[in-house]
Amino acid sequence: MALAAAHPGFLSPTGVEIAFVLVGIATLGAALVTVTTKQLVHAALWLVVALGGLAVEYLLLTAEFIAWVQVLIYVGSVVVLLLFGLMLTKAPIGRSPDADSGNRWAALTVAVAAAAALVWVVVDAFRTTWIDLDGPAQGSTRVTGEMLFQHWVLPFEALSVLLLAALVGAIVLSRKNGKERR
Repeated sequence: MALAAAHPGFLSPTGVEIAFVLVGIATLGAALVTVTTKQLVHAALWLVVALGGLAVEYLLLTAEFIAWVQVLIYVGSVVVLLLFGLMLTKAPIGRSPDADSGNRWAALTVAVAAAAALVWVVVDAFRTTWIDLDGPAQGSTRVTGEMLFQHWVLPFEALSVLLLAALVGAIVLSRKNGKERR
């Protein structure tokens, strides 16, 4: 009761907070379907839904630039590259019984342990951190651009080279398979 009195908005969520939770639940559902489906193309399409849900979450957090980066880079590039890779390597379109290795319990154990470790690290790192609401918006284009070009240029460029190498590898594999059939 004292907590509710100290924070008057604690028990009365706003529309943005309700939308954030609903979109988060839908995004989590899409992510779960992504990793549990046995059809590779459906997994890629559900990944589009999950990444799009993250972009909506960024919009609800008023980080418009990050939301557009999410849409352009992840949905627009990574998923398109994944779909091209599936098409070029002639991955099966329907159900893939070999896509399931039978290690579901081991995978679930590792996933739960990794999630617990991630939550523990984030909570431990940000336990006493408070957001300054009077300062510049953290999701603004200026702040994000400064952080991106000061600290994250090399990892970003390394990722682009990695994606290019993956695309070239898919093309090489598809050409090799085409020569063997002739």
